[in-house]
Amino acid sequence: MREGGPSIGVVDYGMGNRRSAEKALEHVGARVDVSGDPERLRAMDGLVLPGVGAFPAAMAAIRARGLDELLQERVGAGVPLLGLCLGMQLLFERSEEHDGAMGLGLLGGAVRRLRAPGLKLPHIGWSELCWRQATPLSEGLPDPAYLYHVHSFAPQPTEEDVVLATADYGEPFAAIVGRGNVFGTQSHPEKSSAHGLALLGNFTRLCGRATVPA
Repeated sequence: MREGGPSIGVVDYGMGNRRSAEKALEHVGARVDVSGDPERLRAMDGLVLPGVGAFPAAMAAIRARGLDELLQERVGAGVPLLGLCLGMQLLFERSEEHDGAMGLGLLGGAVRRLRAPGLKLPHIGWSELCWRQATPLSEGLPDPAYLYHVHSFAPQPTEEDVVLATADYGEPFAAIVGRGNVFGTQSHPEKSSAHGLALLGNFTRLCGRATVPA
């Protein structure tokens, strides 16, 4: 971990761009610990849940390590949590990917395959994000902002006020979501140049303002 700045735990459950997320968060001033140890993660000012791959396999790995209970506990205590790409999808109640699976249930709604007739899936590339409402994650970012995506699925939140920003690929999709201290971005901000680093910097500052007991 780096000296100074809020401590952020990158949740290591064996899937996701953990090293890329670590380097990007360090770049914006965080002290980063990449760990799958619940006790080490419990001591962090904030948590980042990365993810690359399939929803059912990711949830199986998270549950096998007891990290689902840890994430729910820390969110309940007020610790800021940010899901990246698949990590954002895991915040929701369930996914239809493969044979389907239950998620963390921190946000209401289901993850469904993008309806993008005539377009290739997965959606790979830069997308224009339009902010739907003010959020700590959007401070200093333009409207629209541009972030890099790689995905075939996207969440459909139960409640519209959870959607902080939208993008479009064949259909509009929830690109950034949030409620309380739980946030998610369908993009890979760690691969999204200046706008992605700005978003991670905003999250890091949010973690610095949170005072939560371990």
